[in-house]
Amino acid sequence: MPSASKATAPHHEDMGVMEGHYAELDGYTVGFETFREDADATPLFRGLPDDRCQSPHWGYIARGRVTFRYADHDEVYEAGDAYYAPPGHIPVIEAGTDIVEFSPTEDYGRTMEVVAQNLAAAQGA
Repeated sequence: MPSASKATAPHHEDMGVMEGHYAELDGYTVGFETFREDADATPLFRGLPDDRCQSPHWGYIARGRVTFRYADHDEVYEAGDAYYAPPGHIPVIEAGTDIVEFSPTEDYGRTMEVVAQNLAAAQGA
């Protein structure tokens, strides 16, 4: 059975505001993410349907707080909570938050292509 930990995840990204360690497990991407600063991902999803994340996520909040903003409501999760976030959300994450999140690799990849383009444009790359 495949497994991963923050220490063994083969892909590492440091985006300043957050650091992530990622691995693929049988069609799912697992992310171990630490947020150094408050993060509102609203501008990163521009260009996706309804300008919102199009990947579902299952996760666990090890420390901190995450808010998922939907068109008609917000859902707030804190340390110790497990969650499911269906497509159509925008994550807003407080500084000091650590999460472990699972996402279908194909859906996640399509969404992250747009996020990467928006991030590059915001950084003037």
